Amino acid sequence: MLKSLRERRQAARYTLDRFAKIQIAGSLPRDCMIVDISDTGIRLHAEHTEVPDEFLILISGVRQARRECRVVWRLGYEVGAEFTDMEHGLAESAVASLG
Repeated sequence: MLKSLRERRQAARYTLDRFAKIQIAGSLPRDCMIVDISDTGIRLHAEHTEVPDEFLILISGVRQARRECRVVWRLGYEVGAEFTDMEHGLAESAVASLG
């Protein structure tokens, strides 16, 4: 079954473990942790933050640091979201900025 899950993914996924901010219209940015990222989506850990169905993710130190997101799953404090804008290359930029 694990193999079939991998095959359904549209893009390579990178472990990141990096702090970021969730921006919601009309409020201050809220802290979260990026667990992993790809060109099509992101997995977040947001323990002290309620994550709405749609939000912006802000990643400091990355060329394309702002992406529009829509939640596709929730499990405890983790949230999986797909990018809804048309930008590409965020995953590679985020991983490269660590180095």
